Amino acid sequence: MTLLFDVGNTEIKLAIAKDKKILNKYRFKTKLNLSDYELYLSFYNIVKDLKIKHMVIASVVPEVTYILREIAKKHLFVEPLVLESGTKTSLKIIADNPKETGADLVACSVGASALYEKSLVIDLGTAIKYLYVKNNTLCGVIIAPGMEISLAALTKNTALLPKIDLKIPKKILGNDTVSCMQSGVLYGTASQIDCMVERIKKEVKEDFEVIITGGFAELLLPILEVKVDYRPNLIFEGLLEILERNKQLI
Repeated sequence: MTLLFDVGNTEIKLAIAKDKKILNKYRFKTKLNLSDYELYLSFYNIVKDLKIKHMVIASVVPEVTYILREIAKKHLFVEPLVLESGTKTSLKIIADNPKETGADLVACSVGASALYEKSLVIDLGTAIKYLYVKNNTLCGVIIAPGMEISLAALTKNTALLPKIDLKIPKKILGNDTVSCMQSGVLYGTASQIDCMVERIKKEVKEDFEVIITGGFAELLLPILEVKVDYRPNLIFEGLLEILERNKQLI
């Protein structure tokens, strides 16, 4: 079995894989200042009966990266593969400083490269990230506020607007406060995506596949106009690809 970790500022996502197939996924709140034992306890019941052969970590939170390294060595008795500068990925990155590219962006790009020659990955998480990947190269990135960030800013800065759940309203033009806000956030994000895809096509002057992933992707699928390939496990699929390229080194 292989454990795959996607560590973000808000959540830690854990996937269990066997023979390059994702079997189960779990989510935990990202908490800092935990000991390796405390963090291990949060998923101990999930892994206690598994024979763990590999552990792969993509993280944008250095404190958690360090703790997961310790867990791998002290509790699971495996050498973890941490996606960082120097890790063999076969992905070329066009950037002023490629070493600053987030591990999550790298993993998603590798996953996309295994699927299509040219693609635009739209990752709907805490932030909305657009990754243009062509010929195993991450050519460019766009980062925009995610839906939860937009909603939090709206309620924090307007005293009379309530906190609401994100779900698609019955129609675009709302007649009550909650549906008006839901429409603004959800249809606003969907319109952003539809428009961004067309703008990017004009800039790169070519067509490409559109891959959508991330925690809020499924919510938006019914109201997107652009044709997309929904890949909820893209980052984990990318981590498995990277593991294959580094097995001889760990």
